[in-house]
Amino acid sequence: MKLPAPLHVLNEGLAFLLELAALAVLARWGWESAEDAALRLLLAVAAPAVAAVVWGLFAAPRARIPVPLPGVLLVKALVFGAAAAALQALDRPVWALSFAAVALVNTALGAADRRAAMRRDAMRRDAP
Repeated sequence: MKLPAPLHVLNEGLAFLLELAALAVLARWGWESAEDAALRLLLAVAAPAVAAVVWGLFAAPRARIPVPLPGVLLVKALVFGAAAAALQALDRPVWALSFAAVALVNTALGAADRRAAMRRDAMRRDAP
């Protein structure tokens, strides 16, 4: 399913905001997860940093290591799932469920749009 151009742009913008929100939630979770100040700081920096590195390597539009769509979806599920779990751990169950639902719909629309673009490109290459 190819998304109309305005919906594609809106969905891509929402995807970016979800990515930023996931990083912020992971940082907050890291800060709230420990008593010791040094460990709090380490977790607050490391949790979003690991997520950002994994995302940049495998799931970003210009990923360093391009993987097939199922691999990209796996990375997105891990990062967004970690953010939803972090919200749950922060005792924000409604936010966790809402975040997970919006991320799921956004990712599904993006994946369907990407598959349609890949099919369209393949048809153009095969056309005489």
